[in-house]
Amino acid sequence: MTELSLDNIALERGERRIAGGLSARVASGEALLLQGPNGSGKSTLLRALAGLLPAAEGTIRWNGADVAGDREAHRARLRFLGHQDALKAGLTVLENLRFWARFNGGDEAAALQAFGLARLADRPARLLSAGQKRRLALSRLALDDAPLWLLDEPVTALDAEARDAFGALLARHLAAGGIAIIASHEPLPVEARVLRLGTAPAGAG
Repeated sequence: MTELSLDNIALERGERRIAGGLSARVASGEALLLQGPNGSGKSTLLRALAGLLPAAEGTIRWNGADVAGDREAHRARLRFLGHQDALKAGLTVLENLRFWARFNGGDEAAALQAFGLARLADRPARLLSAGQKRRLALSRLALDDAPLWLLDEPVTALDAEARDAFGALLARHLAAGGIAIIASHEPLPVEARVLRLGTAPAGAG
């Protein structure tokens, strides 16, 4: 069984400690919800898990092996979605998906269908509404079967239909043995364990 473990993780922003003593185990088919006030380190923890910044202390392991030992392999196994949608404004919806698919492969048509974007396939990303941009960003998750999803407030700006689509995609990911770690102020549409982060100065997380 696949497992991601966090062992006594501490986080810093600049020279300021914003969180410490964070430990959790997340196995195949499980979701972990990160909760805490603004500034408690939720976004920083996700970036550390994605290998975008180092933890100040502690170890992140995939199946018992320190992910720092093979950062390329770790990056290949995960998909990270931050606050920003990370779209290329001059490309159409379909062209954005093709751009992402060049790195990891995937089925652009299936990704379009996952969030009802087929009718918008030829629309430039700069002309999309906030909700449509978020749907396009989330559609990257439907391109391939990366085992680890790290998601920061994924349902921001989504309407009820798009939230249902996200819930269905997340449920399929977990049913296939995937792992999801999600920072969200809202409840998840699937059963999830919770890791609570404490209070820290505003702007840290």
